Amino acid sequence: QVQLVESGGGLVQAGNSLRLSCAASGRSFSSYAMGWFRQAPGKEREFVAAVSWSTGSTRSADSVKGRFTISRDNGKNTEYLQINSLKPEDTAVYYCAAHRGVVILSNWGDYDYWGQGTQVTVSS
Repeated sequence: QVQLVESGGGLVQAGNSLRLSCAASGRSFSSYAMGWFRQAPGKEREFVAAVSWSTGSTRSADSVKGRFTISRDNGKNTEYLQINSLKPEDTAVYYCAAHRGVVILSNWGDYDYWGQGTQVTVSS
C-alpha cells in the first residue's frame, strides 16, 4: 500500500524558513515524479514544485521560484521542500503527491497518490 507522509509544517513568523518532508513507501518510485501542492482556505489546490525521481530534474511554479527548493533523497525515499523567506500568503495546507512518469506534470488531477497534508501558517 502506497503511503506518502508529510511532516515539517507549523506556525512560523514571516521571513523565517521551513523544510517540509515527505516520506514515501509501499512501492518503487523510480519511474515516478513527486511533487508538492498547496491549498489555502477558499482557494483551489495549486502546484508548487515537483521532482523526477529518476533524473532529479525539477519544475517549480513561477510564484515560488527563488524561495522554494525541491529535492529528494533516493536512499531515504523522501522528498523535501525548503521554503525560505516565508510570507503570510504562503499559509496553506501543503500536500505531497506522486504520479507515474518521468515528465513532471503540474495538474493535480494527473497525480496518483496523495499524502494527508501538513499545515503551514505564517504570521506577519
